Amino acid sequence: MSYRKRTAALASAAALAGSAVWMAAPVARAEVVDVNYQCKTPIGDKSAVSPIDIKGVKSGSGYRITMSWQKGVSSSPVELGKGAMTPSATVALGGADSGTLTVTGPANDAAIPANTPIKINDLSGTYTPKKSGAVTFTAGVLTIKALGTTTTCTPTNDPGPSLTLDVTAAGGGTTGSAQGGGSGSGSGDELPQTGPEDSAVALGTLGGTVLLAGAAGALWLTRRHQGARTGG
Repeated sequence: MSYRKRTAALASAAALAGSAVWMAAPVARAEVVDVNYQCKTPIGDKSAVSPIDIKGVKSGSGYRITMSWQKGVSSSPVELGKGAMTPSATVALGGADSGTLTVTGPANDAAIPANTPIKINDLSGTYTPKKSGAVTFTAGVLTIKALGTTTTCTPTNDPGPSLTLDVTAAGGGTTGSAQGGGSGSGSGDELPQTGPEDSAVALGTLGGTVLLAGAAGALWLTRRHQGARTGG
């Protein structure tokens, strides 16, 4: 093989190795999904459509799942004072896993006027995968407790998943587990994330090392080739 061909082959191998390292990192796919809620309230049935956004961020051996409502749902005939309303919801798991994840959050931090849509703060919970593969997260039942009453809002339009995570189980089990956890209201503009940030940095460093090794090999061949021509 000629000098130029050897150099080109080394450079190509290094680039491909770096690309393979990055492609191995886990990915997340998310989209905002319109959910048509039918709510059973103490004063009758109500309905509302709200775009739902679900995000997943790697947290220890699991994922922190956050569910956001972009529009209010249901309403109250009387004002709900600060701290009078507590929401929670379920997220249906699909794909490589099944069951539900409960997400919870704090009570309302400001009064909610009468007869206005109730804005739900971000709700969150921790999902721990027990099986590797693509897991989907779809909006489930929303529960609102206020002034001693309970309102349940159920999706009726069979919404699609708001989030798909490619997860890797820590053990060799076959089912997933989840637990709820409180969360304050969020801005809703964070991009979906998955995979530990330190692992992503490590993968990038490894890819860079492979590229540098290829470049060093090409430089060594160049010097060797030049030395051979000088000595000859």
